Amino acid sequence: MFRVVFVMDIFNRNVVLAKGGVRENYRHVSDSSTVCRTSIPLEIVEALRPREVYIADLNTLQGKGPLDINAKVIREVSLKADTMLDFGVSCLGDVDRALSIAGTAVIGTETGKLSVIRDAVSRYPGHISVSIDVKYGKLLKQDPEIPEEPFEIVKLLNELPLKDLIFLDLDRVGTASGFDPEFLHKLTESSVHDVLLAGGVRGMEDLFALDRLGIKGALVATAIHSGAVTLEVMNLGLEQIKRDD
Repeated sequence: MFRVVFVMDIFNRNVVLAKGGVRENYRHVSDSSTVCRTSIPLEIVEALRPREVYIADLNTLQGKGPLDINAKVIREVSLKADTMLDFGVSCLGDVDRALSIAGTAVIGTETGKLSVIRDAVSRYPGHISVSIDVKYGKLLKQDPEIPEEPFEIVKLLNELPLKDLIFLDLDRVGTASGFDPEFLHKLTESSVHDVLLAGGVRGMEDLFALDRLGIKGALVATAIHSGAVTLEVMNLGLEQIKRDD
């Protein structure tokens, strides 16, 4: 089943809309969305009713403000939809905290270490997703144990019981600029885990194209708020949309 995961970037308890990965330029989603008039996370989820949500806690990711400021609203959302949480994990304690308020903890190469990933999947098998974070065509990482090339880290991660793998292209986030089909096809062939794409989805045709490439899901925000991706696909799934067509 192809998963359409609704993305919410939360900063100071409000949802903001990402563009190009430049976090200081993010603005309240209600300023530009065609599908919601609020920036309050729970109200958005109750109105749009996604089956699955990906939350990036921008306070923790940027180290700004009280780092638990969004915990309550994230927990509220996780009671309404399956929730993946990017909490800026850098240690196992961060994983514990993330899984106390969400069903899945996302460990990004930007902040996480390979040793933490290994320890986390050992403690919480099936509840850890790893995000391969790329900007300006380069893998974002701090841990020297993590290889420079995405395909090399995929090989290492194949040995671990992850929930899934996310390829996050920060340059394409919020830009509706498409994706590299050849690269993504090779990535899916290299990984034993389901691969999800984050960044660049322009509309429904891109979702169908990703499905044909072997990608198992897409993290989408801008295309949903613009109306280019229908709300029904979040609720019913891509397969049901295909049958209805």
